[in-house]
Amino acid sequence: MKILSLKLDDEIFNDAEEITAKLKLARNRYINEAVNIYNQFNKRRLLKSQLKKESGLTAKDSMDVLREFERIIDED
Repeated sequence: MKILSLKLDDEIFNDAEEITAKLKLARNRYINEAVNIYNQFNKRRLLKSQLKKESGLTAKDSMDVLREFERIIDED
């Protein structure tokens, strides 16, 4: 486990304090869970971006293959 210093805006800190009190959850646990959820969100967002980019790259190849098949069929 890593130890770090964290600066939060006052409003964010106050909201977190209020929520952790109501949930009876340690601030550290709450922040760990929040960062974990945010990491998962961003991993999905990055993956979506990567898949979109790669899909665009393969689309051209797929169209080339389709045209070639159509050419072969038309010749028969």
